[in-house]
Amino acid sequence: MKIRPVILCGGAGTRLWPDIKKHEAKQFIDFGGWTLLGKTLERIKGSIFDYPIISTNLKYLKEIKKNLSKYKIKKYKIVLEPIKRNTGPAILASALIKDIPENQPLIFLSSDHLIEKKNNFNNLIKSNIKFLTDRNIFIFGIKPNNPSDQFGYFLSKKNKNFNQVSKFLEKPSKEKAKTIIKKGGYWNSGIFLLKKSSLIYNFKKYQMNIYKNSNLAVKRGKIKNNIYFLNKKMFSKNPEKSFDYAILENTKDVNAIKLNIPWTDLGSWKEILLMFGKNKSKYFKKSNIFYRPWGSYINLFVGKNFLIKELNVKPNGILSLQKHYHRSEHWVITKGRPTITLNNKIFKKKKDETIYIPKGAVHRIKNGNKKTVKIMEAQLGTILKESDIVRYEDIYGRIN
Repeated sequence: MKIRPVILCGGAGTRLWPDIKKHEAKQFIDFGGWTLLGKTLERIKGSIFDYPIISTNLKYLKEIKKNLSKYKIKKYKIVLEPIKRNTGPAILASALIKDIPENQPLIFLSSDHLIEKKNNFNNLIKSNIKFLTDRNIFIFGIKPNNPSDQFGYFLSKKNKNFNQVSKFLEKPSKEKAKTIIKKGGYWNSGIFLLKKSSLIYNFKKYQMNIYKNSNLAVKRGKIKNNIYFLNKKMFSKNPEKSFDYAILENTKDVNAIKLNIPWTDLGSWKEILLMFGKNKSKYFKKSNIFYRPWGSYINLFVGKNFLIKELNVKPNGILSLQKHYHRSEHWVITKGRPTITLNNKIFKKKKDETIYIPKGAVHRIKNGNKKTVKIMEAQLGTILKESDIVRYEDIYGRIN
């Protein structure tokens, strides 16, 4: 039996857009002819997969249909949540629809993950299907490349054929993350592989209330043109609970599939900027290089309400002391050690460190070293032009 992919596509992506009301959810952002949802749809075109189920809400229906059409996914089901109740109820309800038999293997995928080397990913799925039972769950772990405080972690120990998960750790501090990584901890990717029968067993055992409400939400819901409209009254009775808290931290039968491949959820501007930096050659245009007395910058990509740039500050180069009325900025240092002024503070930054410049904040970059400073920058706002620069001081005489 083929694996049924269930794509969770209800996230709003508000972390990326704190100052912009009309923003796109992360999974639909056009990063230059591709979206994260599109990459997910491409990933499930392999022969091991059956047609997808997409769990979302009415707000995103149009965007989802647009992506399904673009990636030529002709057969699918969409499950619409009437109200947000986190991943626990969303995962269960999407699996309870009548189109899925009880012995069906399911893989739950987030719509906003960027996973490279998809053949390696699919081969790992294929090699673990035979170990699925009516009670166990496999989760995918990512080998950490830094002690991030943005992800949950798990520890595991070898048990016969499997790496059995021994402990889950929710988003620790960076210092604690270093210790967890030394102990062999992996990031919890939020990708799960299990049978429908196992999902039902675990919810009945640990979250009977969610099972009853979600089951009735499906049974009393409506179906129209491949779309399931869950019953609002019953689904609303569910608590807001993640799948991790509801099930994974209760059951003892969780095994890890360790992924040692490039992965990110692009959940922060740092991750997005590093992605653009890594793939700079794909976005590079010579005509987008602009020279300034302090060095140069290149506009790599203009998106909806955002602009991605790379700044190159030459030795002893100093940008003007300035502010912006219409945009905020996120910076990631990729080379050198600049001195940053931010309002009344002056501090040094090093490679991989980040700075957030709010709207209206007075700021400056200074390179007092003998090597070039490189900074990846994301500008966020409704006006992203050079005209939105108010200069207070400038050693190059550019104040009118």
